[in-house]
Amino acid sequence: MTGREGEALTKVLGARSAGPLAKLGLVTVGDLLRHYPRRYGDPGTLTDMDRLALGEHVTVMARVARATVRTMRSRAGAMLSAVVTDGRHELALTFFAKRAGALRPHEDKLRPGRVGLFTGVVSEYRGTRQLTHPDYVLVGVDADDAEEAMFEASRPIPIYPASSSVPSWRIQRAVRTVLDPLTEADVEDPVPDEVRARHGLPSRLDALRAIHHPVDQASWQRARHRFRFEEAFVLQAALAQRRAHAAEQEATARPSRGPGEPSLLADFDAALPFTLTDGQRAVGEDLAHELAQARPMQRLLQGEVGSGKTVVALRAMLQVVDAGGQAALLAPTEVLAAQHARTLRALLGSLAEGGLLGGAAHGTRVALLTGSLGAAARKEALLQAASGEAGIVVGTHALLGDQVQFADLGLVVVDEQHRFGVEQRDALRAKGRVAPHVLVMTATPIPRTVAMTVFGDLETSSLTQVPAGRAGITSHVVPAGNPRWMERTWSRVREEVDKGHRAYVVCPRIHPDEDLPAGGGAAAKDFDDVPDLLELMDGDGAADERPALRAVLEVADMLRETPALDGLDVGVLHGQMAPADKESAMARFAAGELQVLVSTTVIEVGVDVPEATVMVVFDADRFGLSQLHQLRGRVGRGSAPGLCLLVSTAQPGTPAATRVEALAETTDGFRLATLDLELRSEGDVLGAAQSGRSSSLRLLRVVQDADLIADARREATAVVDADLELGEHPELRAAIAAQLDDEQEEFLERA
Repeated sequence: MTGREGEALTKVLGARSAGPLAKLGLVTVGDLLRHYPRRYGDPGTLTDMDRLALGEHVTVMARVARATVRTMRSRAGAMLSAVVTDGRHELALTFFAKRAGALRPHEDKLRPGRVGLFTGVVSEYRGTRQLTHPDYVLVGVDADDAEEAMFEASRPIPIYPASSSVPSWRIQRAVRTVLDPLTEADVEDPVPDEVRARHGLPSRLDALRAIHHPVDQASWQRARHRFRFEEAFVLQAALAQRRAHAAEQEATARPSRGPGEPSLLADFDAALPFTLTDGQRAVGEDLAHELAQARPMQRLLQGEVGSGKTVVALRAMLQVVDAGGQAALLAPTEVLAAQHARTLRALLGSLAEGGLLGGAAHGTRVALLTGSLGAAARKEALLQAASGEAGIVVGTHALLGDQVQFADLGLVVVDEQHRFGVEQRDALRAKGRVAPHVLVMTATPIPRTVAMTVFGDLETSSLTQVPAGRAGITSHVVPAGNPRWMERTWSRVREEVDKGHRAYVVCPRIHPDEDLPAGGGAAAKDFDDVPDLLELMDGDGAADERPALRAVLEVADMLRETPALDGLDVGVLHGQMAPADKESAMARFAAGELQVLVSTTVIEVGVDVPEATVMVVFDADRFGLSQLHQLRGRVGRGSAPGLCLLVSTAQPGTPAATRVEALAETTDGFRLATLDLELRSEGDVLGAAQSGRSSSLRLLRVVQDADLIADARREATAVVDADLELGEHPELRAAIAAQLDDEQEEFLERA
């Protein structure tokens, strides 16, 4: 609907009608027409009123049983009392007025036997549930004749996402006001005619009419399918353009060195104390081939926890260094950046000591650049990057600074891409003389359809094997309210520590005395690095009925007083600590000076302490499955088996309990990621930019619509291959611009 999409609703509907709609984010004609019904009422199916909860804002379909008007005895005025029923249960409707005559319109409409939709807040008076001054609409009453009334009464009734000030049927009337006058000439369709014909899709105008004013169930289902295809098609066309534009860029080829030539990569492979998995070798061959091309590699490397992504990425970096270039590794936190630098230096040994006494003759250097470096260390790191002395530069956002220069940046490795925005990745990529190769890594396994929808402009490689020698992880759910289970939890921690191992205890917040941020999200500083913390309203009770989230400082003090842990050194780690203190805490934990580390999810990704064998996660039911899986992956990374104890307050049968139980049952990250997507909304998984915005995905479901997405991808790729700039498809070009604004483009980079 690009023809009139930008037209203001104030112009079409008038300021009085458009004002309330604006509170729902509906400002233009396009906003309103894309505000699709969330479900459809069947006039023959009345609402089960036994399930109505006090205080709930509801819309019910019911039949009028009776209605009477009387003068009130206790105060001046009149009252209309009506009763509606679902056939078994009753709900009272109450209207007040200064005089009986003012209630006559309601009395005339609310005749026994009529069916309608009634909306309001459920209250109770003398044991009877009621709606006071409800808004309502009666099915078929406003039709011009009986035949039309019967036809209208048989149609599915669209029920829209609404509010107390703008009920569903007012949205429906506004939609009809905008939609009814439209002709095919007013509606531009981004899906080409030949594509629609191949897939049996209706025109966009027909689909808009069917989804907002359906004749029957089949008509709105057909329309919804068409709009799901359209969303997928527009998105896949945008991704196809990105792939094509990337392929047109020039890059410096970084081929592997030949046999007999001095080679960091060959020396590294020869010194490896373990055998690469089949998956690591296969992905390594793909990377080696793409790095040797004169166009930039654009690849996503995803893998199971502990599957060896770091080694694969390091081998790619060494190939680039062998070919005379440099590699930059961008990490989301200072803790992870420092760990990456330590890990790379340990893996490389003398190969990372180029120019130093005892270093390999053709070795290189690994530089670390973070915001907390002292002046001298920062200056040295900058010089090593600018001179090319450091073939590998590891850092956080500090790598993006104007002062950071590279001699010849050939490869950018982005760890945990979802923590970075498009501007940040582009700022680092722009430091190359030509477009550098790009390798994006994620430790969160991504279902195929998510990868196809979100990372469709990147080639995808997956590591599913865990290197030999890992003993595996066992997980158990611990009921938080059971003292005996909690005592056993700390006994198990003690048993592991007595074997020479270490324990993580994870809490979702830092301080015990700060309130939750509005809405239960994780944006406040109290929540440190917890981007995946779920809303407290999780389908199993009100937020104020849930126990308070446990905090690092509170739990650390408690553990120091716990008899089972007597004599152990308990440390803390969280995002509000000074960088030097965080580094010290991790170093002491890795060295065994601290046996128990109480932390926020700052240890979620990449932190590697092989001696850590047990993890206790407080409030496990408040986290998403993918994040729990990442946390669990911090233990069992050595030869000793890992143990993860998930402390939960969730009631059996709730979505939160289902998540935690699923985690305890399997360590298959790809299976958990798919289940996570099924249990949570698309907006949760695909990123905040997908929630409640005019450019967001509205109907497409990335798990259920896998086949549709694949079809749309094939069609969109064919269209873009034949017409890269879409000069012959202006409607599609306009739809991409409208759907993928700047924030949406960032979503494609970050999600």
